Amino acid sequence: QVTLVESGGGLVQTGGSLRLSCAASGRTFSSYPMAWFRQAPEKEREFVAAISWTGGGTYYVDSAKGRFSISRDNAKNTVYLQMNSLKPEDTAVYYCAARRGLTTSRVQYEYDYWGQGTQVTVSS
Repeated sequence: QVTLVESGGGLVQTGGSLRLSCAASGRTFSSYPMAWFRQAPEKEREFVAAISWTGGGTYYVDSAKGRFSISRDNAKNTVYLQMNSLKPEDTAVYYCAARRGLTTSRVQYEYDYWGQGTQVTVSS
């Protein structure tokens, strides 16, 4: 069993930065691919970024490429999402997720554990 707790969300102006953290419990964290998803009001939850269990592979939605960076520290059981050059359209609740398995995925239904989410609001 893995429990995920996100933090680091908040209100920021357009062009600003935030760093989200996802702290995981469980001894098997280091073997799980991890991802960030987000859900804006009245929209479907969408994939943002994923990272392999080694940290050697990272993947992003096109809108996040060049602005967001996902990383992990397996010694601290934590995954991060550094978000720069934020835009109003990045406003959403951001969720981290863990997947039992060897490979990453962009599909939310393939993730087994979810955090409660952290709100990110970007003002124009």
